[in-house]
Amino acid sequence: MISSEPVINVGVIENYREVSGELLEKFKITSDVIVSGSFNAVMENGEIVLYGGKQIELLRGKEITFTPMNGGVFTIHDVVFGINFHWERKEHQTFQGSLRLIAREHGITVINEVSVEKYLASVISSEMSAGAPMELLKAHAITSRSWLVAMLEMKKKFSNLGNPSQRTQQSESELVRYYDREDHDIFDVCADDHCQRYQGITKDISNAASEAISMTSGTFLVYKNEICDARFSKSCGGISEPFHTTWAETPLDYLMPVPCSVAHRYAPLQSQQEAEQWILSSPEAFCNTTDGNILRQILPSFDQETTDFFRWKVQYTVQELSELVHKKSGIDFGTVLDLVPVQRGPSGRITRLKIAGTKKTLIVGKELEIRRWLSTSHLYSSAFVVQKENDTFILRGAGWGHGVGLCQIGAAVMAVEGFRAEEIVKHYFRNAELQKLY
Repeated sequence: MISSEPVINVGVIENYREVSGELLEKFKITSDVIVSGSFNAVMENGEIVLYGGKQIELLRGKEITFTPMNGGVFTIHDVVFGINFHWERKEHQTFQGSLRLIAREHGITVINEVSVEKYLASVISSEMSAGAPMELLKAHAITSRSWLVAMLEMKKKFSNLGNPSQRTQQSESELVRYYDREDHDIFDVCADDHCQRYQGITKDISNAASEAISMTSGTFLVYKNEICDARFSKSCGGISEPFHTTWAETPLDYLMPVPCSVAHRYAPLQSQQEAEQWILSSPEAFCNTTDGNILRQILPSFDQETTDFFRWKVQYTVQELSELVHKKSGIDFGTVLDLVPVQRGPSGRITRLKIAGTKKTLIVGKELEIRRWLSTSHLYSSAFVVQKENDTFILRGAGWGHGVGLCQIGAAVMAVEGFRAEEIVKHYFRNAELQKLY
C-alpha cells in the first residue's frame, strides 16, 4: 500500500481540434520560455500549434507541457461535462497544477496534473453542495480517496495486461459488456461523471469541503491490507448492488448488498416476483426522501433537476423504443415486441435483458449497457419493471446509478440524522476498516 500522497493525471477534455484558455499565472513551456495570459492550441498535421496573445506562435509539437512557476492556475474554455447524460452542459473551468496538451488521432487531450488531496477537494465540492453536512463530506472524502488510489494501484498491478476497460462477451444470442475506469490510457481519471466529477477550482471550494479533506487526509477504507475499490452512486433505491453483477465477476466482500436502512429485514431480492414487488413499492430507506432541504444541501444545482430518483417512470411508444434501440445498439431489431428481464441482481437491477424484435432477438447486459440502449442518454438505473399497454412500453424503476457501494442520498440522510462519517462508510462498505496511510 502507499505511504505518501500521489500526484494524478486528470483528463479534462479529449478530441478537441482546438483548445483555448487563459494562463492566470506564469508557466514554463521550455527551459527558457515563460508564458501567461490567453492561449490557443490548434491541431495541424498531427501536432499541436500553440499560439499566445495576438496569435503569435509560441511552440509546436506532439505534446506541450505547462509547468507552473508557483501554484499554477489556468482556465480552459468550453469544457463539456455530464457528457451524454441528461444534464450535459458546457462551461469555462479553472484548474490548479500543471497543464499538458497531447496530440492524438482525433484531436487534443488536455490533462491536469494535481495532488490527490487537491483533486479530492474539488471532487467533493463538485459532487456535493457547499451546504452538505460535515459528516457526509468526510464520508464522501474517504470513499472517493479510497476508490481513486485503489484504481491507481490496480493500474500499476495490471499494466502489463493491456486495456481491461471494456469487457465484451458476444454470441449470436447474447451480448454482455461492462465498462470500468481503467480505459483511460494516457491519464488516470477523466473529469466527468464516468470517473468522478472534477471541475478544478471553477466553483469556490467551500470551507466545509476543505475541512473535510483536511480532517480525513490520508484516510482510506482498507480490506485485507488492500485499499478498497470504494464505489458510489446517487441513489441505490433501497438496497445496494454487489460489485460482481455490475463489473468483473470477482465478488468483493466489502461491496455486497446492503439495505439503505438501519433495519435488517431487507434481504437481497431473490426472484423476479420479489424484485417487481420491491420496485413497485416505496419502502422505508434513507434514500427515500423528498426533503427539499436535504436535497438542496447535498445536490449541485444541475442534479436537483432530477427529482424522481428513488422511484421513476419512463415510457416509449413501440416505434420510439424500436428506433431508440436501433440507434443506441447499432443492431436492427425491427419492431421491438418485448423486453424480458432474464437475470437481476440483489437490488433488483437487471443484469441480463432479452430484447425481442421482429428481425432480431438478443440478450444484453450488464447494467450500464442496458441503460445505454434504453435511453437517449442513460436510463436512471437498470432496476425496472416492464409493463406494456397497447402501443406503449412503460418502465417503472428504482434508484439512480449503478447502486454499488455508498448511496450518496442515503449517506446524506444518515448524516442529517446524526450518524458519524465512520458509521456511514462502514454501513455501506461492510467488513472494511479505516486506516490512515499518510
